[in-house]
Amino acid sequence: MTPAFHPFGPSHKAVLLITLGVFVVMLLLARTRWAVASQKVLAGILLAVYPVGLRIHFLHDSLNWQTALPLQYCDVATLAGVIALWTHRPFFCEVVYFFGIAGTLQGLLTPALIYEYPDPRFVLFFVIHAGVPVTAFYVVTAMGVRPRPGAVPRMMAFSIAWYAVVALVNYALGVNYAFQCSKPVQASLFDQLGPWPWYNFSTILLGVVFYSILYLPFAFRKTTLGTRGDLTAPEPP
Repeated sequence: MTPAFHPFGPSHKAVLLITLGVFVVMLLLARTRWAVASQKVLAGILLAVYPVGLRIHFLHDSLNWQTALPLQYCDVATLAGVIALWTHRPFFCEVVYFFGIAGTLQGLLTPALIYEYPDPRFVLFFVIHAGVPVTAFYVVTAMGVRPRPGAVPRMMAFSIAWYAVVALVNYALGVNYAFQCSKPVQASLFDQLGPWPWYNFSTILLGVVFYSILYLPFAFRKTTLGTRGDLTAPEPP
């Protein structure tokens, strides 16, 4: 039997090192003629995660309503990352930046995971939780796509709308997307946010704090129209 996953065990540390290595490679390729190709390869990998994940869960008898729908915070960030890498569209770059660092990065550092390598569900989990943060940092560095003024309230409105949809799905299907109905069994930031159901409100308030902190590096930058991929430039039609 495959042993249980342990946070910051050998496999987790290896994933963290690989993630850092991928980000460095992406930054280096961004300065070469392979920049666009590398972006599309990363986008293609992220796009393949959902259908491949369905197949993996089916083969391992873990396909159910909890694993079949792309409704997790990280799923939204993954799809936004694909669109951002392919199109550089401002809104999707903002989504993957804020969702990817405020949320998915937490999953990379404190994984809600029971499967250990070489279980393919281990690989599936970390392709998402490593690929999304890499994309999030990449769009604001190598691509030069930065949050526009009003990004924090815009992303909070989007987050709350998504949270409401997920709540309806959880109620209808008896599932636990976004950990709205119960906390992950593994140690995580949720443990510091109070008991159910109050930690859901704490999560929203924490989102305001995280989003504001993430916006600070760009809050006082001068508007520069027409720069490559800058979110302060006019949005393409």
